[in-house]
Amino acid sequence: MSNNDSTEEKDGKREKRGFRLPDAYAILFFFLVLAAAATYIIPAGTFETEQSAEGIDVIIPGTYSIIDSNPAGFLDIFSAIVEGLVSTANLIFLVLIIGGVFAVIERTGAIDALVTKIIRITQNKEWLLIALVMIVFSIFGTLGIIVNAVIAFIPLGIILARSMKMDAIIGVSIIYLGAYVGFGVAILDPLTIGFAQEIAEIPLFSGAPERVVMYLITLAATMAYVIWYANRIKKDPERGILKDNPFPKDPPEAEGLGQQDMKLKHILVLLALAGGIGAYVTGVFVAEWSLGEMSAVFLVIMVATALIGRIHVNEMISTFIEGANTVLYGALIIGMARSIVVLLEQGMILDSIVNFMAIIMDPFSSTMGAIMMFIANGLFNLIVTSGSGQAAIVMPIMAPLADIMDFPRQIAVQAYTMGDGFTNIITPLSGVLMANLAIAGVPYTKWFRFALPLVLIWYVLGIIYIIVLVAINWGPV
Repeated sequence: MSNNDSTEEKDGKREKRGFRLPDAYAILFFFLVLAAAATYIIPAGTFETEQSAEGIDVIIPGTYSIIDSNPAGFLDIFSAIVEGLVSTANLIFLVLIIGGVFAVIERTGAIDALVTKIIRITQNKEWLLIALVMIVFSIFGTLGIIVNAVIAFIPLGIILARSMKMDAIIGVSIIYLGAYVGFGVAILDPLTIGFAQEIAEIPLFSGAPERVVMYLITLAATMAYVIWYANRIKKDPERGILKDNPFPKDPPEAEGLGQQDMKLKHILVLLALAGGIGAYVTGVFVAEWSLGEMSAVFLVIMVATALIGRIHVNEMISTFIEGANTVLYGALIIGMARSIVVLLEQGMILDSIVNFMAIIMDPFSSTMGAIMMFIANGLFNLIVTSGSGQAAIVMPIMAPLADIMDFPRQIAVQAYTMGDGFTNIITPLSGVLMANLAIAGVPYTKWFRFALPLVLIWYVLGIIYIIVLVAINWGPV
């Protein structure tokens, strides 16, 4: 090979690297460095606080004062990462445990058997098949059980779409949108609702009844949109976004998905999962259980699953570790994101940022302030696509800002959750979205054209929810 060829090859590699999107960790580290630099620029300050009826320290508006600064040193940047990981260890381990337990459940074939049963029940009833599959995946999504793992089920979605003579967009939608509509209005997701409420210092998973209502309305609107599009291309394939090339890629390998007969062990495994989650929900509202008990419940579910499925203990452990490894990336990013807030708190500038935001938001009413939070979170999510990462960055600012703007912190949590969840389905920085589209062979521009109207529908609903929530003073705090 000549030197010229070698140079061209290197230049080609450089060009390819130049187009690579930055990893979420790289983005968060950039924000971490910015936070450290901000401690030298933004004046340090603090608010006075008082305890609410629920025992939470709430900011007293108008009490902000300047104090001595405490800028971050070089080593503080990296020490903050360690402290962020340590301070969020309970949540990190919960995510790892859920990932491992769900892998053991999947190994029994129970999830596939459930989907297969739905397919057979809804034979020749396309709209019912679409609705039921989306409902199943939305339940898993709202529990935080299957979010990133949804990628594994996209081949099944493509197979279903082919059988219904539709297109790859429908195949992606019934699986991906099903899971992410649940994730967007999360009810018991520890990574989003749980983490955000923990930061906001409000009771874990409080407000669940109202979130169930919002989840059902949003799910119904999403299913109606997907079914509308499905009926449109069923009548005339040319009206589809993919037109004369409904399946751009060859059928993906589904590894037997959608072909599993429902057996007694599958029913018992699904009952164990439902019973465990039911027990935990009861514990949260009756005995004030926390994330530690949630981890324990999932471990019990895993042992029960292994016994029912007759999985050897060594196989159970290896499967658990493999499953935990699949969510390790998302688990550790919680601590990485938290490190940014650690630096802001150590530099004593977090209250200064809150005060600056309060000055900007001062002309707005409580309702408009909450709506702006919702919209701003959606825009921020286009850059930081990690739900827990976004929570760690924005909730320490939004919770006290809600105090100042005189609406409950619970509404700030909901504004974050929907802002984070609703734009996930269109941001090109989402690894999950891009992987799903790659598997299905759907160009991003085509998907964007399909998904954007749905995002707008979600945002209209989200704004209505926030207006109602502020009007009823949805608490606590």
